[in-house]
Amino acid sequence: MPVFEYKGFDAGGKAIKGLRDADSIKALRAALKKEGVLATEVNESGNKGKATGKKGEAPAKRGILDREVDLSFLARVSTEDLALATRQLATLLQAGVPMVDSFTALIDQTEDKTLKRILSQVKTEVNEGISLGDALAKHRAFDHIYVNMVRAGESSGTLDVVLERLADFKEGQAKIQGEITGALMYPMIMVFVGFINIGILFTVVVPRITRIFEHAKVQLPLQTRILMFASSAVKDWWWLMIIVAVAAVFFFRRWKASEKGRAQWDSLILKVPIFGGVMRMIAVSRFARTLSTLLSSGVSLLVALDIVKNVVDNTRIKKAIEVARDAIREGEDISAPLKRSGEFPPMVTHMVAIGEKSGQLEQMLGRVAIAYEQRVDVRLKSLMSLLSPLLILAMGGAVGFIVFSILTPILQMNTLVK
Repeated sequence: MPVFEYKGFDAGGKAIKGLRDADSIKALRAALKKEGVLATEVNESGNKGKATGKKGEAPAKRGILDREVDLSFLARVSTEDLALATRQLATLLQAGVPMVDSFTALIDQTEDKTLKRILSQVKTEVNEGISLGDALAKHRAFDHIYVNMVRAGESSGTLDVVLERLADFKEGQAKIQGEITGALMYPMIMVFVGFINIGILFTVVVPRITRIFEHAKVQLPLQTRILMFASSAVKDWWWLMIIVAVAAVFFFRRWKASEKGRAQWDSLILKVPIFGGVMRMIAVSRFARTLSTLLSSGVSLLVALDIVKNVVDNTRIKKAIEVARDAIREGEDISAPLKRSGEFPPMVTHMVAIGEKSGQLEQMLGRVAIAYEQRVDVRLKSLMSLLSPLLILAMGGAVGFIVFSILTPILQMNTLVK
């Protein structure tokens, strides 16, 4: 059943718009008319402009230049919205509501247009007999973890439980993403404002003040000459600096995208003091949380490790997971290869070993995830409290250098005049 976007007016003359599935445009108009809605425009979702906007009329032929470009692939669904929708679907299924009816209620409750459109398409495919996992796999909003867990839930008959765990997992992901974004937002704003202020000083204020030194018969201090040179360079060659910066970013991204460059960069990141430790903790918590969720949902260990290695961003830790997977395939326990890799802290490998021996690997991994998520939270807050004063000191030092470089020759000139 296709999904349509419509615009029109209700019985009170208020402009409304929405998204609804129907057998055809005519059927949708009839349903809206019964509800007292006059549809003025109806477009098939994902093919905007191709459906008729007037009752019973075929779409006019359009030239190449008149065709609208479909940019729906650029739309993104936030982790928070996906977590909320997953929890609502789990609640509906646990209440005994049939799958298609659950999706109908979920679509009505969803506010995000992109997610509403995707859920409508999934509902149509499920109604046609396609499994939920296969229907979700067709949309980029659902990653491999999500799809594989849903498939495992369908095959084991515990879809509602799996969806509830998925909601917990997505909420945890959203929490970590929010903490990282929140921790970096204020420093980034400070750096941006600081660069603008220093740029104005170098291009506007400093040249006007240092102009009085050009004809002065005094030996300017070294810091003043450095300031005048930097100011002149920024004022005259700012365009070249922008080109160099853009080129540097381009070549850096290109180098980082290569297999060798990515490996070198990931190795370097883990060695950076303080920041490297945070990145390792984030990777470990993501590894433990994802593997625990997959194993609890009935996914086999080897398949779960294949999925988990795609969740971890760092190539060194990803390589360690691949080695562990190969060792398990040959009959070895998971804790031994993780310990040999040296990428996982001793506490993690120790708890994994205990979980294997006691048959509670999922629970132990969950505890590891909780412990490292809490450590990441504490460390990010500490970095935030430390980073802000450091940035203030750096900007204050830059401004102080400019003021000192200007005042020193002025005081020298006043001494010579006396």
